[in-house]
Amino acid sequence: MKLISETKEIPVSWGKMKMILLHPAEKRKVPGILWIHGGGYMLGMAEMVYASAGRMLAEKYGGVVVSPGYRLAFEAPYPAALEDCYAALCWMDEHREELGITKLIVGGESAGGGLAAALCLYARDQGEIKVDYQLPLYPMLDCQDTHSSKDNHGKVWNTRRNHWGWKHYLGDLYGREEIPVYASAARANDLQGLPPCYTFVSYGEPFLNETLTYVQKLQDAGVKAAVDVYPGDVHAFDLLTPYTKTARAAKKRLCEVYKEEVISV
Repeated sequence: MKLISETKEIPVSWGKMKMILLHPAEKRKVPGILWIHGGGYMLGMAEMVYASAGRMLAEKYGGVVVSPGYRLAFEAPYPAALEDCYAALCWMDEHREELGITKLIVGGESAGGGLAAALCLYARDQGEIKVDYQLPLYPMLDCQDTHSSKDNHGKVWNTRRNHWGWKHYLGDLYGREEIPVYASAARANDLQGLPPCYTFVSYGEPFLNETLTYVQKLQDAGVKAAVDVYPGDVHAFDLLTPYTKTARAAKKRLCEVYKEEVISV
């Protein structure tokens, strides 16, 4: 499906936030996908949506995609990024009829996946907007070292870069024992009432354990959740090595799950 790209600015607490909006050339009833870019909370931009799984799903099955240009941690630490993403979600909800949105999906890669999980927690607790499905791909969820993120020397993302990202994102909270669940979704124990979830991750990357733990917690809370684990040690392998057999398999499986769990429901 052909998507039209627009740049939007929406009012937020600190001024105006840029967003990339992708929508069908002809208006139709489709899912709305809030897709949050990665970059360790420190890097990235809204334009990364053009290479994202969010765009792929919308083109294949029809959808409206919003990619918020949220504040990065070097300019404003937590809760800035979460507040900006929630503002984008509210904008989508308020413009449902205009955009033809039938249901709301929240997803993202890496830190964007971490923000997606945190946003689902926040939206649930605010009680204003219902998120119907979440796609936090290889999410950056845990501000504390896990078995896979500790002593990890990956070229794309590793222990040193992980500490760097969390230190700046958490700001004065970094190193404290009590961390808000909306800052580091891995700290949340009450996952009841969250939307169904699908994700994937690779065996050798830093976020393996926190991804598996998040899915297990969702399942324990009675939430439908699934994860696929692929061979390799490249973080964000679907984006950085898109033409490999593994990346193609991951994207094919993501499409299958999305069609079954979102489109067909």
